[in-house]
Amino acid sequence: MESTKIVLFKGKKIRKTIFENEWWFVVEDIVVALTDTINPKDYIDKMRHRDSELAKGYGQIVHTLPIDTEGGKQRMNCANTEGIFRIIQLKKVLYKNLQKVDIYLTKRNNYGQTTSSKSHQRNL
Repeated sequence: MESTKIVLFKGKKIRKTIFENEWWFVVEDIVVALTDTINPKDYIDKMRHRDSELAKGYGQIVHTLPIDTEGGKQRMNCANTEGIFRIIQLKKVLYKNLQKVDIYLTKRNNYGQTTSSKSHQRNL
């Protein structure tokens, strides 16, 4: 019996599976759906480096689970609803902090040039 299901969020596929009687979602799929990044593994690594609490507790938030893929079953990093909310919360905190830094840098810029939060966000 196939245990992996696919749901859509903003037109993006998010794979999920049942583990210990609750839904667990593929973290990379969530990151792609929320950020439109083309490199979700790099994005996740950068989030972990920027949040020491996330880095310390990542193994408690994320579990490697078997997921049905086009190439067969693969073990992928998955998180339950609580873990996904933690990742979303981090993304919001990082973006707000980037906006504050952006405003600070804009005020300090002697040449009248401004930086863009969106360019910083893309580089997360």
